Amino acid sequence: MEPLVWPTIQPDQFLPIILYASFVLIWGAAYAALITVAKMGLWPRITYPAGYLTWGLQAWCLYELSVLIQANAFTYKVLAVTLIAYLFVPHLYFRLIDHSEQRYEQEGGTS
Repeated sequence: MEPLVWPTIQPDQFLPIILYASFVLIWGAAYAALITVAKMGLWPRITYPAGYLTWGLQAWCLYELSVLIQANAFTYKVLAVTLIAYLFVPHLYFRLIDHSEQRYEQEGGTS
């Protein structure tokens, strides 16, 4: 078994790595918020394209981050699967909440 070798990060790459990692989180939160608010009906459905645009920005920042940290092939695959799953998570979450709410209303909802 080969020893694990960590790539070295140049000092001048430290700030871009931190910024791209922060933007991955920011664009991911914006995507989840825009899709959820549009599905709840609080904002018009025209908000969906803006939500998917933020997901695209998140994907781009994640790609740039993986290049900067010199990710290996396995890490690229894990990041790709995670990013694709994250595309569907807000839809799945809202669907589960919506169905449980409908079920609760049909049963009479004891409070």
